[in-house]
Amino acid sequence: MRKRNVIISAFLISLFIIIGILISFTNFIVDIQWFRSMNYLGVFLKKFITQLTIGVPTFFIIFILSYFYLNRMVKDYAKFAQDIVIKNGHKRFRSIIITVSIFVSLVISLFISANWWNDFLFYINSANFGIKDPIFNKDISLYMFRLPFLFDVYNLLVVIIPILIVATIIVYGLMYLSDKTRFYEISDRGGNLFRAIYNKDILMIAFRQIAVLGFVFFVVLALGYYLKAYGILYSKSDAVFGAGYTDVHVRLLFYRILILASFISGILFMIGAFRQKLKYIIASPVIIIAIMILSTISQTVVQNFIVAPNEFDKEKTYLKYNIDFTQKAFDLNNVEEKNYNLSGKIDKNILDENKDTINNIRINDYRPVSQIYNQLQSIRLYYKFNDIDIDRYKIDGNYRQVFISAREMNLDNLASQAKNWINMHLKYTHGYGVVMSTVNDVTATGQPDMVIKNIPPVTNTNMKITRPEIYFGELTNTYAIVNTKTGEFDYPAGDTNKENFYSGKSGISMTFLNKLLYTVYTGNIKILLSTDITPDSRMLIFRNIKDRVEKIAPFLIYDEDPYIVVDNGRLYWIIDAYTYSGNYPYSEPYEDTGINYIRNSVKVVVDAYTGDTNYYISDKNDPIIKVYSRIFPGLFKSIDDMPEGLKAHIRYPQYMFDIQTSVYRNYHMSDPQVFYNKEDFWDIAKEKFTGKVEPEESQYVIMRLPGEKAAEYILMIPYTPATKDNMVAWMAARMDGDNYGKLVVYKFPKSTVVYGPMQIENMIDQDPNISKEMSLWDQKGSSIIRGNLLTLPIDDSMLYVEPIYIQSSNENAIPEVKRVILAYKDKIVMEDTLSNALNKLFNLEAPAQPAVPQTQTSQTQQELIKKANDIYNNAMNASKNGDWTDFGKNLDELGSVLNDLNNSIKK
Repeated sequence: MRKRNVIISAFLISLFIIIGILISFTNFIVDIQWFRSMNYLGVFLKKFITQLTIGVPTFFIIFILSYFYLNRMVKDYAKFAQDIVIKNGHKRFRSIIITVSIFVSLVISLFISANWWNDFLFYINSANFGIKDPIFNKDISLYMFRLPFLFDVYNLLVVIIPILIVATIIVYGLMYLSDKTRFYEISDRGGNLFRAIYNKDILMIAFRQIAVLGFVFFVVLALGYYLKAYGILYSKSDAVFGAGYTDVHVRLLFYRILILASFISGILFMIGAFRQKLKYIIASPVIIIAIMILSTISQTVVQNFIVAPNEFDKEKTYLKYNIDFTQKAFDLNNVEEKNYNLSGKIDKNILDENKDTINNIRINDYRPVSQIYNQLQSIRLYYKFNDIDIDRYKIDGNYRQVFISAREMNLDNLASQAKNWINMHLKYTHGYGVVMSTVNDVTATGQPDMVIKNIPPVTNTNMKITRPEIYFGELTNTYAIVNTKTGEFDYPAGDTNKENFYSGKSGISMTFLNKLLYTVYTGNIKILLSTDITPDSRMLIFRNIKDRVEKIAPFLIYDEDPYIVVDNGRLYWIIDAYTYSGNYPYSEPYEDTGINYIRNSVKVVVDAYTGDTNYYISDKNDPIIKVYSRIFPGLFKSIDDMPEGLKAHIRYPQYMFDIQTSVYRNYHMSDPQVFYNKEDFWDIAKEKFTGKVEPEESQYVIMRLPGEKAAEYILMIPYTPATKDNMVAWMAARMDGDNYGKLVVYKFPKSTVVYGPMQIENMIDQDPNISKEMSLWDQKGSSIIRGNLLTLPIDDSMLYVEPIYIQSSNENAIPEVKRVILAYKDKIVMEDTLSNALNKLFNLEAPAQPAVPQTQTSQTQQELIKKANDIYNNAMNASKNGDWTDFGKNLDELGSVLNDLNNSIKK
């Protein structure tokens, strides 16, 4: 029974091992196929080739050293034991030596190849920054690319050598004790083990070997102290990040003393071992320990009694280093600062001169718009708009900012009975089209004015979409098999569904062997058994665009907000990617990320239909991306190779801008005295949203910057002093044409109070007319939603804009823009439209009476007719779907719109 249990256990263990190996091998083959299909096989194999490049030589070097070292031990033992060792036992010892050497070499080489390959590639492909640190006068590339690999070598040696010393002591000790007569010698010497063994020949050999190893160990320690000296550039004190006065004048000095002391200790250790001088052996580590204790005491004394009483005077030089290098690391050293005096006055002429800014004022907020898209344009339960992207387009010749979102297939929302394997992987394979609306237009009922909508996509503009299918997106989390006998669901059309077949060349052909392979890979035998899958069918995997780009280049950080782009009738995703490091000297890390260097060096473009993925270098001056380009030739392309239609949509990413604006709160202070006193520390301005006070989000807007000639697409954020709500500065990232990536800050005079967003929010709450009206809306049955409060500098003045949404408490209620609040200086108004608010705020004279009513009435009637038509179509779709509740709601809304239209005609 016992034997049987052992056999069964052995069988099960073997089975699990075989299954694990099979799965690993399957995953490896799938990866090779997929990377080959993406034309990035070289990128995938680079890691393995590098691991072999450093692993194989390491294995043989360590094997040779281990073999000769162990073989030397056996020879020493044979010479010592004489009659104990049986002559014909040499072969057995040699087999043991080879086995142990192979095992040790394999473990160490696997560890090195698995953990050092990236640092090794950085080391041999390093690129200069052209900037030297101020303490050691070394190019920054030393810290970013070479030191990590040198520390890898040091950390391994400092662990292995002591282990080898201990192992040597144990092995030679066992050799000595293997002769039972040695115990009598111990007894003859009064039980003193050390005196008994110290003079024995076998242990003298061991001491000589330990002497050499000990010397090597102290040399390695010297190397470690040499490398650790560079680490002072990352030290942190209360006053400065990076090397301070104590680090440079005390800590660095003791590192250099420790380097010399390590060599001396190594020599003493070797002499003590050879000459049998125990005090020399003990003195070796004692010297190092004593110097380290003295170093700690010295640093404490200098810091507390020399630096602390005169901190700024002692640290000002190093504060300047910290400021300069942090600004360089976060690309803030070229921020253009301008004084903005706010001495101007907005009137009709100023508004006319800035009409591009006025005409692009955003009166929609992306958060309510997301609700509206999902309620009005998802069409079916299985469609979902994951998020709202913000971009700009030339629409019928006009430069317009828009909201745009992809209508993706959300399989989680399929009815439970429809969640079968065929539907999940063969039938419902893709999303369909996008919805687009301008940010500054609303319909008569306060909803976004949609430029592109419905299925198939409908537009009255030049924004045509000829390839609306979305096979690769943010919600495509499952594999899909296309070109099967089962037609793919394309889009709903009345009582029927349109079907199509994928015509792209992406994916992996489903031959019999591949069907077998992907059956193992997915764990679903239906792939092998399905008769719908033919050799012409293709397997699409890694369809989630974030998984896709991370699979190809995992060494980059990817933006959490990919955005959809329409170009030449096709849909593309653009994802910003970042190079980063925590090794930039004197640069303070951003919050708790450990990152103290970052660049938005790559723009990734993924075709939503084919999944083709291209990496474009957007910052060719970044040394890290230069290194990656050398490591992975063929992966990156120049931004000049990006199609012009896509290049027009690259934008300065919020993630990068938010990091920079956060760092700049403190590091805009370039003067060490001001920086030390933190007397001009800034904070991100705050606003109100859904009743909560929170930091403002950075906002994309189209506007003409003060002093510029034309409107442009920018990303902006206002600053306030750290403990106050008034605005102290306004920062923008430019991104059109040659101005891409330029940062500009408008600094307000400290002698003038400039209202910050939160102060405007308080003015809104305190205005009796506005607060009364908002209180009436914000009661049972409805609620108000405050949109983002925009701060817009216009010709030495500041204009504030905030849209107000009203939403019914009904489950499927749609938020609608009902009011626009404008503020200028001490005046604040709330009107139903932006134009009316401008007229009231600036006392603009209305045009001649006959012209306005006709134009305004005509515009209103057109909007109401358009709205009625949209509601009618929604009602018809609801009736076809059997959704009578939605049908009834649409009829009620249609009646209300027709009534408004009738009243408009009567006027």
